[in-house]
Amino acid sequence: MDLNFSPEETAFRDEVRRFVGESLPPAIRHKVMSGTALAREEHVQWQRILHARGWGGIGWPSEFGGPGWSPAELYIFEEECAMGGAPRLISFGLKMIAPVLMALGTPAQQQRFLPKIMAAEEWWCQGYSEPGAGSDLASLKTRAQLVTSGDGDYYIVNGQKTWTTLGQYADWIFCLVRTDPAAKKQSGISFLLIDMKSPGVTVRPIITLDGAHEVNEVWFEDVRVPVENRIGDENKGWTYAKFLLGHERTNIAGIGIAKRELARLKRIADAEGRIDEPLFAARVAQVEIDLMALEITNLRVLSAEREHKAPGPEASILKIKGTEIQQAIAELMMQAVGAYALPFRQTDVGPDYAANLGAGYCNLRKLSIFGGSNEIQKNIISQMIMGL
Repeated sequence: MDLNFSPEETAFRDEVRRFVGESLPPAIRHKVMSGTALAREEHVQWQRILHARGWGGIGWPSEFGGPGWSPAELYIFEEECAMGGAPRLISFGLKMIAPVLMALGTPAQQQRFLPKIMAAEEWWCQGYSEPGAGSDLASLKTRAQLVTSGDGDYYIVNGQKTWTTLGQYADWIFCLVRTDPAAKKQSGISFLLIDMKSPGVTVRPIITLDGAHEVNEVWFEDVRVPVENRIGDENKGWTYAKFLLGHERTNIAGIGIAKRELARLKRIADAEGRIDEPLFAARVAQVEIDLMALEITNLRVLSAEREHKAPGPEASILKIKGTEIQQAIAELMMQAVGAYALPFRQTDVGPDYAANLGAGYCNLRKLSIFGGSNEIQKNIISQMIMGL
């Protein structure tokens, strides 16, 4: 198993590094490097810069307009972007619904949606979780009833989704809905694409502990959805949802982001005079060792993919350790600045680098829950390795 990058991959790393250094707007880089939240327009701006370079559909095959990169090239791209201060790409369109459309969508759906996703002309959000249907997603109750009419068949959708990330910005939402209430939980579910401007769609903000408006409730009241907006067969949505979740977990370890934030932690600790404190330094060193080990594991997965071997329990290990490391780094940043981390937003008290640390710490608690909670990932590991 060769964990080294090939000369071609090393040259590609240099190309990406140059591109990010020359093309990323300095204002966006400053925000990312200081942990400040980006506006919608800044995410869109970066995506359009990538699109103009021919890299709008990262991870997409060339037949759908993507660059056709290998898994190793995608890993290199995302690591270089993170280390260079580029924003993490909004995944709902690019990495979640796009692969579903490419694999399962009709030609008409592909032609309608994929180009606009790549060009950042339409923003997507995810409609999965509901009150009472989070980790037990198959318990969802949002109902879609088929109506047959002379001017085209359509569904009438009623129900509620929650924890809808950045739904206040979205033009479209991909939703799991129940189309056969008499079927068992995993059956009778369909996968619909719903225009957020449709009459009957209401978005209500959920303000999180850090004071941010990142997630929402989305209500559907007699929302009319054309049958042409259904992905695949009726009542087979659970199968499609599992396919999508596999893409959601791709690169959730966030090694490039963790490297960038570890460097930021060291700068903060040095400025606060804590970098040489034995106990604090030992904790920083332990996180760095864990991150190095995680990177080696990730490279093993990439090496296996070169040989067309599907990842085994390593994917769950990456998810668990990657999220735990990012949370540990955020906690150490808080400890480094002490009481200055109490405010959740910029104030006149304390150094600038401490302004958003409290908000960042609280926000990153979610990492070990979404994309398949860490407890679920541990179950997967035990099943795959020990057969339990």
